[in-house]
Amino acid sequence: MSDAKREPSVSRRFFLRGTGAAAGGLALLGEARAATDEPAIAGPGMVPLILKVNGRDYELNVEPRVTLAEILRDGLDLTGTKVGCDRGSCSACTVWLDGSPVASCMLLAIDAGGRAITTIEGLAQGDTLHPVQEAFIAHDAMQCGYCTPGMVMSCAALLERIPQPSVPDIQAAISGHLCRCGTYPHIIDAVLAVGQARKA
Repeated sequence: MSDAKREPSVSRRFFLRGTGAAAGGLALLGEARAATDEPAIAGPGMVPLILKVNGRDYELNVEPRVTLAEILRDGLDLTGTKVGCDRGSCSACTVWLDGSPVASCMLLAIDAGGRAITTIEGLAQGDTLHPVQEAFIAHDAMQCGYCTPGMVMSCAALLERIPQPSVPDIQAAISGHLCRCGTYPHIIDAVLAVGQARKA
């Protein structure tokens, strides 16, 4: 065995003390970050909310659990927004949120605060219907009409993005919508007609 002087090694006790101190420091740092990053808790009672719907501000007091669809229909009497499944499967409740179509039955009203909401009532300009609404009438693209408001909102949003959409574009835009009457071919014809009219 060599008599050469060995370098001092780290003892088990020293190692455990060091790792324990480091772990404790990281835990305190994590708690400090969580305290600063944690969002404010809303509720369980009523909370104040300002919704911007169809260009108008509404000051409301709502329960945090209430969906945007419920507020639009029951709180603001904008009943053009329909609720078919209440779980995001049929898209009858589609509205625009900052110009993009969303299922309002799947969005809490408090999460829409401060954002631009457009419903089927806000799509027309006074007594002048939106071109998609006119095309739906002209092409008989509705029967019971229950899915129509949400369908119109998605088709109008598509035309904002793609002025002359193709059939696959339209099919993709309405793929989440359930029309129990099966008027999909008429809906596609209506949207194509709007695109052609814009091209002309």
